Amino acid sequence: MERLEKLLRERHPLLELRVNEPMSRHTTFRIGGPAALMALPKSVSEAKMVLNAARKLEIQPFFLGNGSNLLVADQGYPGFVVKLTGEFENIFATPAGPDGIAHLHAGGAVLLSRLSRQAQERGLTGLEFAQGIPGSVGGAVTMNAGAYGGEMSQVLLQVAALSPDGREALFSAESCDLSYRHSRFSNGDWLITQAVFGLSPGGPEEIAARMKDFARRRQEKQPLEYPSAGSMFKRPPGHFAAALIDQCGLKGLTVGGAQVSAKHAGFVVNRGGAACADVLELVDRVKEQVLRQTGVELEMEVRVLGSDV
Repeated sequence: MERLEKLLRERHPLLELRVNEPMSRHTTFRIGGPAALMALPKSVSEAKMVLNAARKLEIQPFFLGNGSNLLVADQGYPGFVVKLTGEFENIFATPAGPDGIAHLHAGGAVLLSRLSRQAQERGLTGLEFAQGIPGSVGGAVTMNAGAYGGEMSQVLLQVAALSPDGREALFSAESCDLSYRHSRFSNGDWLITQAVFGLSPGGPEEIAARMKDFARRRQEKQPLEYPSAGSMFKRPPGHFAAALIDQCGLKGLTVGGAQVSAKHAGFVVNRGGAACADVLELVDRVKEQVLRQTGVELEMEVRVLGSDV
């Protein structure tokens, strides 16, 4: 990483770089050791330069959003992390055309909570489901995030992204290969810089009421009082992971500071001081018990990053 750091500082002295940056500051789990090197480009030109430099040294960057679906190793990540900021946090809208659909443009670093509020304030409906998802636009598009019957594929029109060598490209929603928790960007090669959403006009008060209802339901059912990475497991075909875990009597199961939430069995929470190792051991126990008792094999939805896992 020293060669990359030197090259980046030479090419762009104003680029924000962080060495040995604690990843616990950048994940909703609040878990994880340091990343060897982190770059925080504020513009497309900076992002291009960062990718070109990494490509020159044959280093694969890890693109970090809000860290809401991520578990980082206790020993940290010995690689290179890129996290967008600056102009990638911008939102703007273009008026509805003859089809009555308005376009809401959002940078890859925009939080979904902020995006849904902006849509509501502008009287645009379609993103109410996203108000409680703790991710960024880039991450949400990458995994086709969704909740309460809505998902990105229903409102996404276009994606702007940078290739591994910094080339700009535009993708229509149809070409993004969107499916359950998957897109063409899932392999992490492309850096999503902006997305465009197609939204219909609606009454701001009615939209706000739907968002309030979703927030109430989340508060009642999900353990929002503790750090977590959201749903720990993917939905098995024909089943619900939380129901299977609950059926197996695993609510409240604890390893170290990690616990299967007593409120929602689909969540593993950080009750305080949880290590990555605690979470992984707990996940293994849950998977083993669910497989033994029900015959269903659970698959983690949360991504694990780091050399010691």
